[in-house]
Order: sequence, then structure tokens, then C-alpha cells
Amino acid sequence: MSNPVIGVPVVGVPVADQDKAIEFYTEVFGFTTRMDAPLPQLGSRWIVLAPAGAGAEATGIALIQARDGLPTGVETGIRLAVADAAAKHAELIERGVPVGELLRWPGTPPMFTATDQDGNGLEIIEQ
Repeated sequence: MSNPVIGVPVVGVPVADQDKAIEFYTEVFGFTTRMDAPLPQLGSRWIVLAPAGAGAEATGIALIQARDGLPTGVETGIRLAVADAAAKHAELIERGVPVGELLRWPGTPPMFTATDQDGNGLEIIEQ
């Protein structure tokens, strides 16, 4: 193979309001803004967030403006790692973030589902 894929720098999440999405991901999950640049050809911005303190090689989340063919409220397949799933679960409940049951199965780390401000599904996993 002459030009293989060398990484996954960013995954996209469709959002209805990019500013509200930045607020959610930075305040609820502690992400920082890696990039926020205008995209006048699409009438939006190219916004990439990443976990605070993550190196440049860490995968980021691009907050993509929803549009026809790219709706919000999807299962993203994104797994977010936390040090303590039970503590994060309790914190999100306190903040009013919709979460699923904290799952504890033998041989797997504790985990639960959560949804962002647009109903996009995320998995939170203890690492």
C-alpha cells in the first residue's frame, strides 16, 4: 500500500447550534477548543475540541453544523474515557444530562450512555 491511513485525528458530531455545543462539551466534559475557524462556504465554522491536556495526536471531536442529510440525534459511536464512571454518572445526573444506567459487567469496565445537547449518543467508559 503506497499511502496508508496514518491516524484518526477527528470524528464529527452533528450539532444544531455550534456555540451551545462548545459550551456543553467544554463545561460538561472539560474539553478545550483546538480549532475554531470560519467556513463561509458552508455558513458555519470548523470547530475541533479535545480533552483538556490531550496531546496533538489525540483524536478530537469536530462539531459539525447539522444540515439536510446530516441530522442531530444520532448514535455517534464515540467512547469517552473517565477515571471514575460512577462519579461522572452522578455528576451528569446532577447537571441534568440524560444518562443511561451505570453498567457493571464482570470483566469489563463500568460504563453508561449519555446524550449531548442535541440528543447525540455517547458512551462513557472508566479507564
